[in-house]
Amino acid sequence: MPKALAFDVFGTVVDWRSSIIAELEKFGRRHGVDGDWPAMADRWRSGYAPAMHRVRTGELPWTRIDDLHRMILDELLAAAGISSLSEDDLDHLNRAWHRLDPWPDSVEGLTRLKNKFVITTLSNGNVSLLTNMAKRAGLPWDCVISAELFGHYKPDPEAYLGCADLLGLRPEELMLVAAHPSDLRAARGVGLQTAFVYRPREYGPDQPPPRLDDGEFDFTATDFLDLADQLGT
Repeated sequence: MPKALAFDVFGTVVDWRSSIIAELEKFGRRHGVDGDWPAMADRWRSGYAPAMHRVRTGELPWTRIDDLHRMILDELLAAAGISSLSEDDLDHLNRAWHRLDPWPDSVEGLTRLKNKFVITTLSNGNVSLLTNMAKRAGLPWDCVISAELFGHYKPDPEAYLGCADLLGLRPEELMLVAAHPSDLRAARGVGLQTAFVYRPREYGPDQPPPRLDDGEFDFTATDFLDLADQLGT
């Protein structure tokens, strides 16, 4: 049994897609702009991994997720022909990622899990983003740990091992909880325990189920309440 649980956040704890679509719709109404907001939300998110890869390979210096999100947003708005926005308007829209709503089970499930385990984020989101998100959404973290603290984005080993080290744990005493098999496989590769939580609507209603090998992860759960049941809390 682990001593602490570290949670991926985007998609695992919070529903980024519905939240960003809603923020873009409000932006469009405020500025009198029409757009395919679900498609823009998907493109904004799909730019995330390539942008991080540029940092991980050294093409870009260390750059916070807030700043990577802004780079992607500027490109999307330019491509859509949306201009003449103030810096305050652009900053507010970019900080939509600080205002993501949790999945319906997240707060209750995390609260139950916190009764037995230390619970923390382990996200590529920067510390200020994760802190603001938690404050707004009522996420009951014991601490907020970000890849920013290590200067390495997941799936670099330094992020997983750094999290364990900050908590004073051996890697095998820490369990990563995530909705993304690739994240879990990277964590497992450096000795962490793993729990997969299925979020079937992260990418919209037509999302195919992920391919998992039988018994690939230590736990497989339908949501955080199911995971709490399995972990006895």
